[in-house]
Amino acid sequence: MTHPLLDLTPLTAHHFATIERKVAALLGLDAPGSGGHELVVTQGEALLPLEGCIRGVAGPGTVALNIVTGPYGQTFGNWLRDCGATVHDLAVPFDTAVSAAQVREALAAHPETDFVSLVHAEAATGNTNPVAGIGEVVREHGALLMLDAVASVGAEPLLPAEWGVDLCVIGAQKALGGPAGVSVAALSPRAWERLEANPAGPRGSYLSLLDWKHRWIDAGRKALPHAPAQLEMLALEACLERFAAEGPDLVRGRHARAAAAVRAGLAALGTPLTPYVTEARDAAPVATTVRVPVTGTGPDAATLVAKALAAHPSLPLAAGGGALAAEMVRVNHYGPLAAENVVRDSLRALAAAWSEATGERADTRAADRAVAETWAAGQA
Repeated sequence: MTHPLLDLTPLTAHHFATIERKVAALLGLDAPGSGGHELVVTQGEALLPLEGCIRGVAGPGTVALNIVTGPYGQTFGNWLRDCGATVHDLAVPFDTAVSAAQVREALAAHPETDFVSLVHAEAATGNTNPVAGIGEVVREHGALLMLDAVASVGAEPLLPAEWGVDLCVIGAQKALGGPAGVSVAALSPRAWERLEANPAGPRGSYLSLLDWKHRWIDAGRKALPHAPAQLEMLALEACLERFAAEGPDLVRGRHARAAAAVRAGLAALGTPLTPYVTEARDAAPVATTVRVPVTGTGPDAATLVAKALAAHPSLPLAAGGGALAAEMVRVNHYGPLAAENVVRDSLRALAAAWSEATGERADTRAADRAVAETWAAGQA
């Protein structure tokens, strides 16, 4: 008995390379003058190439500026220290974004810095960082810039070569609405040189991006180094084709409207629930985080989410991680979830849970109107 997900024609090297080219087009790396970046489509979740990038370039002689605007920035700092690098953290409150001026100041304080790590959009904390301006500062300084763009790709502009990003990692599972089991690293010529020159970097390892370069890219993309994750690769191709068919502007517009509608709806509810990221310009288009007042009388964020999901288990709501579990709710609105009805229903569920727990009234009709008006205004 045949099965459409099991009895597949083997994925050829030619087909694999075709999917790579579609990713390159997504990132603006397929045109002359695009910086000479080469792609590695890694067969695993995006933490695989992120760790591969850091362990590939970092060693005891590395001096890194690690920008922390959420939990992933904290993880990068841990990896860098584990590699023996000297790490200077530039940490800003999670309810804001880092600025290019802050990065310039930090680099001036540590002129020996040769590597900078940054997250574009922190879905976990709901903020997004101005990569273009930061990239210009880092390029002027002469350091390598690594960017985690897993959450941002598809939801907002992403131009690694133009912005001076040397190592850019993306995944398909957020705004692109694709699989989590395959991801991509795009490396500039300078980054490849650093990997080649680092004796501490992994070789003969699943973490080794150099293995892919030597055995796949440099060999003319004729034979894959190992069996590909076929279902995930086909799903990646499908979501890239869907993104192209809808159009980048429309996809990004949906995400921007979703973020704006959540903020407008929260303001209209008339409850103490407010956007966690203070300024709309710093808010990520893939997820809006909500601040829950920690007063001892109302529910904490984890309890609020549990109540909301008990009534509506399919909604994209989650409590913050770790210490943020008490004060942060995340409303995810990426990929197919960047939709007016998802925003409206998520706010209704949170409002109902809040009212049930506190006895306080929430104006869901006003929130519905605010969501609808914001959505319509964004389409005009």
